[in-house]
Amino acid sequence: MANIKSAIKKIRKDETRRLHNRYYARTTRSAIKALRGTTDKALATELLPKVTSMLDKLAKISVIHPNKAANLKSALALQINKL
Repeated sequence: MANIKSAIKKIRKDETRRLHNRYYARTTRSAIKALRGTTDKALATELLPKVTSMLDKLAKISVIHPNKAANLKSALALQINKL
């Protein structure tokens, strides 16, 4: 355990951020799973902009790497085009 005040505060902030990031990453993964599981093209095209926006936000706040977000968006778009 840290003895320095600033280190103790950093530990608290890191835990708060970890929980925050975990929530948004989990929500996005669930949305991606729902999008991949759909077979209706109309529903999929409606969900794609929402999921794309979620991925962009995660990349912007450094929860996931920007390249990973781009790869996921590309794969989802390809999948929807095949429906």
